[in-house]
Amino acid sequence: MHLLPVENKQIIVVDDGSTDGTRDLLKGELHSLIDILLFHESNQGKGAAIRTGIQQATGDYVIIQDADLEYDPAEYDLMLQPVIKHNADVVFGSRFLGGESHRVLYFWHSIGNKFLTLLCNMVSDLNLTDMESCYKLIRREIIQKINLQENRFGFEPEITIKLSRIPEIKIYEVGISYAGRTYAEGKKISWQDGVSAIYCIFRYGFLKY
Repeated sequence: MHLLPVENKQIIVVDDGSTDGTRDLLKGELHSLIDILLFHESNQGKGAAIRTGIQQATGDYVIIQDADLEYDPAEYDLMLQPVIKHNADVVFGSRFLGGESHRVLYFWHSIGNKFLTLLCNMVSDLNLTDMESCYKLIRREIIQKINLQENRFGFEPEITIKLSRIPEIKIYEVGISYAGRTYAEGKKISWQDGVSAIYCIFRYGFLKY
């Protein structure tokens, strides 16, 4: 497990019905490194796993971290800088702000991400560069009050739009590194998830769920 640059932390791991041996690792050699270990008996999706973890959080801030390590836990200190300097409520880690290393992969994925961010910015009136980032820090008392509904990757536009509606909320972005995976290495997201994200942007942007 990567070294985390934060001393006072709570590690919550949600296993979303894995069948590849991850569960055995979590119960075995990794168990002592985890504060709260939660299991879904069947795969419910990323959004469902995040909701399960959020309910158990007790710290001041929640950092959402995918287990595939495309995003580096060693950069938690980067995410915390706007909190320390500006009392931020929310920090998005952006793959499109400069400064850190990025694995070069799929052109159309980057175009899709930027298009979805543009649509989401239009309905949320934010000026984010990377709404689809899976690296987000949110004040716990805020995220635990939000009624989240999406079970899959629609979580990203849903949480962004619902955060944007909170009066006087302070949202920041920081540049982060990104070690993306190929489909051969286990990447799951597909064009169907992009269509679903567009639906979620309009659903939460205009229908006021």
